Amino acid sequence: MNQNTPDILTFGEAMTLFAADAPGDLAEVERFSRSCAGADTNVAIGLSRLGFKVGWLSRVGEDCFGRYLRASLEREGLDCRHLITDAEHATGLVFKERAVGGADPRVEYRRHNSAASKLSPADAQDVDFSTLRHLHATGIPPALSASCRELSQFLLEKARQHGTSVSFDPNLRPTLWASESEMRDTLNGLAAQANWVLPGLSEGQLLTGQTSAHDIAGFYLDQGADAVVIKLGPEGSYYRGTLTGQDETFTVAGVPVETVVDTVGAGDGFAVGFVSAMLDGLDPRQALKRANLIGAEQVQVPGDMEGLPDRERLDQLEAATAA
Repeated sequence: MNQNTPDILTFGEAMTLFAADAPGDLAEVERFSRSCAGADTNVAIGLSRLGFKVGWLSRVGEDCFGRYLRASLEREGLDCRHLITDAEHATGLVFKERAVGGADPRVEYRRHNSAASKLSPADAQDVDFSTLRHLHATGIPPALSASCRELSQFLLEKARQHGTSVSFDPNLRPTLWASESEMRDTLNGLAAQANWVLPGLSEGQLLTGQTSAHDIAGFYLDQGADAVVIKLGPEGSYYRGTLTGQDETFTVAGVPVETVVDTVGAGDGFAVGFVSAMLDGLDPRQALKRANLIGAEQVQVPGDMEGLPDRERLDQLEAATAA
C-alpha cells in the first residue's frame, strides 16, 4: 500500500461555521467565531486526530471560505487531494446560535446551490479503492442534490466491491428532502450497502417504522448489515450484530456529563469512537464504550468538533473510565 494514500475516505459538504459568541437571537448578535462545520468533516477530523490517514472528498468555492476550509482541514491532517475547487459555485455557510442550558442551538444555513451540492460520481473517478480500509458515509450528501445522491451510491457500491468496510450514519436532515418517503427509501437503500449502521433511536424509528431498538436493528440486519448501533442519548447505546461471529445484543450505559454545553456534533463524536475502535481491533462492547465516551466529551464544549480528542487524550479518558 502507498504510505501516502489515505486508508479512510469521508465525503460530503464542509461549511464555514460562524458561531455566536454570546446567547441571543442571531439577528442581535454582533460577534461570531469562525470554524469548520459538517457532520462528515467532524468524523474525518476526529479520526485524523486519533492517528488515522483520512481522505476528504468534496467541493468548495473559489472564495475566501473555500480557502479557509481547505487550510483548516489540512491543518487537521486530512488528505485533500480529492477536494475540488469549484469556480462557479460558492462555499456553504452556517450560522449557529449560542445555546444555553444544554438546549439544541438554532442554526441557519446558506448552502443552496453550493459547490458541494454539485458533487457527482465524476469527482470520485480518481479514488483508489484498492488502498482504502474504510469508508464513512452519512445521509447528508444524498439530501443535497440528485448528483450527490449518485455519488453516495457510487462510493458505497465501489467500497463494498473492493471489500472495504463501510459505516453509515443516517444523520437525518428532513428539510433537505422533497418528501419523507424519498428520504426513507434513499437512506435505507444506502444503509443496505453498509457493514455498520449507526442511527439514533428516533432516526431509526422514522426510517424503519419500528419502535424498539431491537426491531430497528433487525430491520438493517435483514438488509445485510453486520452490526447496528443505536444511539440512545444520555442513556448510552444499543448494539445488535454478528461482529464476533455470533449474534449479540446488549446496551452500554452512557457516560455521565455534569454540564451539557452544546449537543451539536455529539453523534459525530459517537461515530468517531465506534469506527476508530473497530479499526483498532476492539470488540463491539469496547467500541460502544469508546463511542459513548467521545460523544460525552463533545457535548461539553461549544464547538461542533472541539471536543474530539487526540490519541493521548483518548488514552487518558479511557484509563480514567476504566479506573
